[in-house]
Amino acid sequence: MKIADNAVVSMTYTLTENDEKGSMIQEVNKDKPFVFIYGSGFLLPKFEENILGLEPGASYAFSLESDAAYGSIREDALMELDKKIFEIEGKIDENILFVGNDIPMQNNDGQTVMGKVMEISDDKVKMDFNHPLAGINLHFKGEIIDIREATPEEIEHGHVHGDDGHQH
Repeated sequence: MKIADNAVVSMTYTLTENDEKGSMIQEVNKDKPFVFIYGSGFLLPKFEENILGLEPGASYAFSLESDAAYGSIREDALMELDKKIFEIEGKIDENILFVGNDIPMQNNDGQTVMGKVMEISDDKVKMDFNHPLAGINLHFKGEIIDIREATPEEIEHGHVHGDDGHQH
């Protein structure tokens, strides 16, 4: 079977910055492969384009420019917030509010978004709401381990069930 829409794909990969010799970002090996339904909208479209038609045992290696991955760094996603919004009962929890920490916040639509604390001053907190991989060119290298057809239930739910995926 080849990778196509509604195929459950098990794969390994090494994700590095820029090219094969770049800094390691993430590694997924055969012990705990990455398992997903191809074409379910879960992955980057350009990632899916690069693995379409591959078969079990096939190796792959490709790079994605930042614009085809998580986009460029957006200045409008860098925000300065009033430090008081981080107070709980009049106190700031320094176990949560520190430079480099990722904090779940709510946007104006009520959605939870992650923001990284960049700077803390006496009355302001500068946060970055860009994706952590925004502005970075990515290189993927790996192997396709297994491919099977997704069940109707998996297709309906949009994720894998059973031994190699999500359990209900």
